[in-house]
Amino acid sequence: MSKAIVIGASSGIGLEVARLLIQRGWTVGVAARRVDLLNTIGAADVEMIDVTSANADSSLMALVERMGGMDLFFYASGIGKQNRELAADIELATLQTNGVGFTRMVGAAYRYFAQQGRGHIACITSIAGTKGLGPSPAYSATKAMQNVYLQALEQQAHARGLDIRITDIRPGFVDTALLAGDFHYPMMLKPQTVTREIIYAIEHKKHIRVIDWKYRILTALWRRVPRSIWRRIKL
Repeated sequence: MSKAIVIGASSGIGLEVARLLIQRGWTVGVAARRVDLLNTIGAADVEMIDVTSANADSSLMALVERMGGMDLFFYASGIGKQNRELAADIELATLQTNGVGFTRMVGAAYRYFAQQGRGHIACITSIAGTKGLGPSPAYSATKAMQNVYLQALEQQAHARGLDIRITDIRPGFVDTALLAGDFHYPMMLKPQTVTREIIYAIEHKKHIRVIDWKYRILTALWRRVPRSIWRRIKL
């Protein structure tokens, strides 16, 4: 594989992954809403894409065409906020970006790879999809949806005999602008450390990669907590 497109490359994990792929010899196209921030990455091509826009998938295909193809589709777009008061605008914006936008873009990449006959889709989801988190209802719900959607695509690709690899990357708390604010998050991970694990997962074609080992233990424990107890836990 040699040509990658990174969606959400203007900051955070997407930016670090784009940089590291370029360092490792990939030809990389990058896209995000804030296109001015993309021009310093050193990518082969740049496209302004807002995943909540109805024509975002067409913009992706235009970028693919200019790149002369795509072997790896890396998706890092997303939003997330604590919403303990359940403000409607936050919940609906989260669903629009993490639900509709995710489905639009990943679906477009999947259809392209199905026609091409091969490809690799790697997406940043989250450990938040493991359980419903009271402080962030829409965020944890959309991350669970992303986990299941990727699992379904993996099953469909196998049933159709398509050589499409799926990698679901589930980081814990990462020190990026997404988590900036007054709230202190425990076990914060550095973006550079997370990026190295992501590249490892991609190169070794991992199906699911929880980052890092502390969160692999934590999520394994979360899954074992009965619903009757989980709903009483204050987060």
